[in-house]
Amino acid sequence: MSTTERPRPARLPATELHTGYSSEGATARPWPEAAAVLTDAPLYWLSTVRPDGRPHVTPLIGIWSDGALHFCTGPQERKAHNLAANPEVVLTTGANTLDSGFDVVVEGRADRVTDHARLTALAREWEAKYGADWHFDVEDGSFVQAEAGHAHVFAVRPRTAFGFGKGEPYSQTRYRFG
Repeated sequence: MSTTERPRPARLPATELHTGYSSEGATARPWPEAAAVLTDAPLYWLSTVRPDGRPHVTPLIGIWSDGALHFCTGPQERKAHNLAANPEVVLTTGANTLDSGFDVVVEGRADRVTDHARLTALAREWEAKYGADWHFDVEDGSFVQAEAGHAHVFAVRPRTAFGFGKGEPYSQTRYRFG
């Protein structure tokens, strides 16, 4: 697993509409619209794989920053053990409705972030988004809270993402990152 993350320039993915799962006349949703959903989402669902191959899904909070979705977890939590064995993940967010909204699914590799300056910047973003209850200090390459202890921070840069427009027109857009 990579232990540092440096901000990278924004990159626009190749975008394609899957006409077989889209209403007639639908168009591919632009990546900035999907990125806005990732930025504004209060909650994400993380899918990992246990070492024995069984899936594991859990809700969590996170930050979309510098072209990656970031989340944290205690080093003894199930998802941390899963990531140690297999860093490939899926993160999902959107609206829990059938005929309105826009859901986004991100596939990629969860790489640990340990760079002190980057973690400090992410901690500020976390608190700005979620409030003072989510204040983190940075120590030894981790987030730290007095009550909760250390949390490892991971960054997932999309390899592939999907956007699902719900309501007329329904659409399924694939975003491929080079």
